[in-house]
Amino acid sequence: MVRAAVSIYSMLVAFVESIKYVGHLLPVAFLRVFLGYYYLNEALIQLHGDFLSHAYLAEDIRAFFPKSTAPDWYKSFLETIVIPNWQIFAGIIVAIHLLIGISYILGYLVRPMSALAILLGLNLMLALGTHQYELQTTFVLVIHFTLGWLGAGRCLGLDYYFYKRRRGIWW
Repeated sequence: MVRAAVSIYSMLVAFVESIKYVGHLLPVAFLRVFLGYYYLNEALIQLHGDFLSHAYLAEDIRAFFPKSTAPDWYKSFLETIVIPNWQIFAGIIVAIHLLIGISYILGYLVRPMSALAILLGLNLMLALGTHQYELQTTFVLVIHFTLGWLGAGRCLGLDYYFYKRRRGIWW
C-alpha cells in the first residue's frame, strides 16, 4: 500500500516536472488533449449511435469503390474481407478511436498510438476516399505524425514519468 502511494506520488511529481523540463511542448500538449477529446467523442457517438448495427461502413466502401485509386490487392481485400465482415471492422474502428482518445488525453503511449492513428487514417482514405475533405484529412495525418515525432505525451502526460525511468522509443 505504501509502495503504491509512493508510486502515485512520484507520478504526480513527474507530471509537474514535465512542465518545467519540457514546457516548450505545452501548446503541443494542448493540441494532443484536444485531439484525444475529439477521438473519444467520435468513439462514444459511434457506440451510442447505430454505427455498429447499420452497415454504414460497407455502404460507404461500396459507394466509393468505382472511384477508388487504391491498389488492386487492397480493393480485393476490401471486397472479399471487409465488406462481408463490416461489423467486425466497425467494432475495430470504434475500439481504435477509443484507444487513441484515451491515450492522447492521458499522454500515455502517444508515439505508438499516433502510428496507429496514421495507419487508421490512411486505411480510411484508401477505403472511403477524401474527395471533399482531402486537405483536412492530410492535415490531421500531419498532426498525428508531429505528435508522435515530438513525443507529445512527455508534457502534461504520463509518458514523462516513464521517459525518466526507461528511455526508449515508446516514450
